[in-house]
Amino acid sequence: MAKYNGSVCRLCRREGIKLFLKANRCETAKCAIERRAYPPGQHGQRRSKFSEYGVQLREKQKVRRIYGVLEKQFRKYFEIADRKKGVTGHNLLQLLERRFDNVIYRLGFANSRSAARQLVRHNHFTVNGKKVNIPSYIIRQGDVVSPAKNKIEKSPWKRTEETLKNKTLPQWLAYDEDKKQGLVQSLPTREDVNIPIEEQLIVELYSR
Repeated sequence: MAKYNGSVCRLCRREGIKLFLKANRCETAKCAIERRAYPPGQHGQRRSKFSEYGVQLREKQKVRRIYGVLEKQFRKYFEIADRKKGVTGHNLLQLLERRFDNVIYRLGFANSRSAARQLVRHNHFTVNGKKVNIPSYIIRQGDVVSPAKNKIEKSPWKRTEETLKNKTLPQWLAYDEDKKQGLVQSLPTREDVNIPIEEQLIVELYSR
């Protein structure tokens, strides 16, 4: 399985915004953006002016890095979104939000999408009572997401329970504290994506 193994802090610096790829560290003074708010590399501090294509490319790279998706899979998502009815950009963001690793992150079961991805691969969660270890699995409306029974007593889940008490969930998700399970109440809408994304730039890029 292909994945990015480099420094994620460089990715934030390259895009010029916090992508929150390292969970709590991004909220502290140790955050790379706080310390060096310019692109990485030898020429990072030089002023750069992007062309129209460059602006579109940066937006696409930003979204890819936020959700932890490589280029081949991201293009596949775009092709699926383009074939569906409705606004292509909105369809694309909905698909990304419905990824299993993102749903785990949104529910508060993990502090970052990369942490959620690792937990999913290690069989920490079930969907409708069945184990699912594929981070890119697309969640559907009505699905119930729960920690695996043999993982509830483990320390990662106990730490998670403390953070869930103060977690504000998006409207399309709900968490039942008694049953220790999340519910996908509806499909996410564009308003539910609170990340600064201009999806139309991505549509224009792939439409060239």
